Amino acid sequence: MKTYHIRRADLELTRIAYGCMKIGGRWDRDPITADERARAARAVMAAVEQGITLFDHADIYCIGKSEEVFGDILRATPGLRDRILIQSKCGIRFANDPNSGDPHRFDFSYEHIVRSVEGSLKRLQTDRLDILLLHRPDALVEPEEVARAFDDLHHAGKVRFFGVSNHTAWQIALLQKHVAQPLIANQVELSLLHTDLIDDGIVANQQPHGYTASAGTLDYCRAHGILVQAWGPLAGGRLFDSRRQQDERARQTAALVAKMAQAKGTAPEAIALAWLLRHPAGIQPIIRTVEPARIAASCAADALTLSREEWYELFVMARGAPLP
Repeated sequence: MKTYHIRRADLELTRIAYGCMKIGGRWDRDPITADERARAARAVMAAVEQGITLFDHADIYCIGKSEEVFGDILRATPGLRDRILIQSKCGIRFANDPNSGDPHRFDFSYEHIVRSVEGSLKRLQTDRLDILLLHRPDALVEPEEVARAFDDLHHAGKVRFFGVSNHTAWQIALLQKHVAQPLIANQVELSLLHTDLIDDGIVANQQPHGYTASAGTLDYCRAHGILVQAWGPLAGGRLFDSRRQQDERARQTAALVAKMAQAKGTAPEAIALAWLLRHPAGIQPIIRTVEPARIAASCAADALTLSREEWYELFVMARGAPLP
């Protein structure tokens, strides 16, 4: 599989990453079942066989069970840890954690960041995270606290590189002003049915067009060598499951994706991901299916290049409106 080179970290990453959100089974505190463990192992090894090297986690996925089952897979597969890169995220806290009545919230405090990483390392059965991302912007963030947490984790060898998720350009700039380590990635929602970051640059000088919080984020990441990771790159299956296509825009986009896939002799998943890979920002889709066949179909995008005309045909259809 082709790779991206992250110059600020001298790091090579495969163009497609595997997201481990679903491999922990259910979002509850019940033990992982034998069937769930077997399904997780099949999915992870299918991703490895496709050449994927970056595996994306978060401390909250399946309430920690996704990291736990992945750690068991690492332990059962000698040498795998040194062949892959592990990324995890922290900062989201559930309601009633740790005390009854606590609200759902975001937490970039020093104590929570460090405690979260230590929990992830324990569940993953590894001594280091290759990348740590701050999951969702904390309105009460104090960048100096984040910087202190990053320094301590980096100096202890527990985290090699750092980044963010769902952050705007100015939120990244504020953190980077205080954090010594380069912020090398920003994981954002991006797909044919969620084109806000791309559309933002197209309609910036058009009226009526209100201010968007994402304004300039994609170009900021490009200008500063920050890898753009796309979560939900297949729109949660809405491009393939007609039962989930609640509007005409989704139905027409799905039909065009299917038409292109048939013409090129490939899977619809490959078309949808190739649309992201065609963008010069160097976008890295994070696929989250646990079905080996769909993992293979998605990875076929790595060998597919859309023309400028095909890219814009999909873009215009997905926008549901003509270009300015």
